[in-house]
Amino acid sequence: MLQLTRAEYAALSRELRTYDDVVRLHESRGLDKDLLMIIYTQRVTRDATRRYYTVLNHTHEMVKEWDHGKSYTEIARKWDFPPVLIAQMIEKQKNTPRKLFWDGFRRPQEIPDARIRQEVQEAMAADWIYSPRGGEIQRERGIKGEERLANWLKKYNIGFRTEKELRGRYPKTPDALLSAPIWLDGQEVQWIESKANFGDDVELGRNIRKQLLPYVQMFGQGVVVYWFGFMTGGKPVPPGIKVLDGETFESLAPTTPGSAPEVRPPAKLRPPEPRRPVRPVVDRSAYF
Repeated sequence: MLQLTRAEYAALSRELRTYDDVVRLHESRGLDKDLLMIIYTQRVTRDATRRYYTVLNHTHEMVKEWDHGKSYTEIARKWDFPPVLIAQMIEKQKNTPRKLFWDGFRRPQEIPDARIRQEVQEAMAADWIYSPRGGEIQRERGIKGEERLANWLKKYNIGFRTEKELRGRYPKTPDALLSAPIWLDGQEVQWIESKANFGDDVELGRNIRKQLLPYVQMFGQGVVVYWFGFMTGGKPVPPGIKVLDGETFESLAPTTPGSAPEVRPPAKLRPPEPRRPVRPVVDRSAYF
């Protein structure tokens, strides 16, 4: 199930209200658990982004409830909001330093206050997205995707430089910049980007704007691999970018470049478009 229509994706997203739903759909329908977890994560994070300031405006009320004995998780349940973010709002209102807050979530056993120690552990257990555990799950998934890409490139003896090797030389760097172009699924390819995610319209659109189009401008045509699939029938992808799911990508064998039209990078990068104001909603850098 590596390619979903918009309707199929929306139906799954509606069903994935909690982590228990991830487990239920995996067991009852045999759906890939990682894919379900990704769709669940996309639903939760986008909803949290959309409603963040609405919930934040009630922080004084939440602090009063906490002072009267309600836990982070109980308050989060009332607002249908991630418990770790609710705890962050409450503790920020109580003037808890940011570093101290995240240190507590990394090492809850070291929190001296028994009530807070218990509530932090409860919030971490209930929150599969914004807890340190959630960050670790996503990090491991990303590493596995990059390893799969590296194994495919090595299988066919394709020379490449990694993002780490290229860092600092270009404004943006793909996961693999090929030493020489290859021919893959009807297109010349000069770079490959690994995404341990599901490419729905929102995800793919953001990746195109922030990464993939700049890669085309700098290096030429390339491929983005969504290891857990992508949405079919979505918005058209700009020329020079091929979207593949993980299974399809790994089933393909590269050849030498053919004579198809090539999208050449311009002599200079276009000036960056004015940036829209960014909503500073969820700071996950502390534990990603």
